[in-house]
Amino acid sequence: MSTTTIRLPDDLKARVAKIADAAGLTAHGFMLHAIEEQTAQAEAQAAMHRVASERLQAFRQTGKAIPWNEARQYLADRAAGKDAPRPRARKIAR
Repeated sequence: MSTTTIRLPDDLKARVAKIADAAGLTAHGFMLHAIEEQTAQAEAQAAMHRVASERLQAFRQTGKAIPWNEARQYLADRAAGKDAPRPRARKIAR
């Protein structure tokens, strides 16, 4: 494991120490957890952007998509516990 030094303003350092103590963590453990969470969130967002870009490219090539009203109804049915048939992509007006 490597060591990294960060400079924190005194007020932020005090806030971190206070909240870490309340959570039963050391300031180091709290900051490590915060960095892990932020990194995971950034990675998930980057993955979502990649998928969205791939899907947009596929739509531009094929012109096929699922209209939002059909997708919304499918999701509402599934959330209600219904065994709804999955809507199929088809050419739609751009």
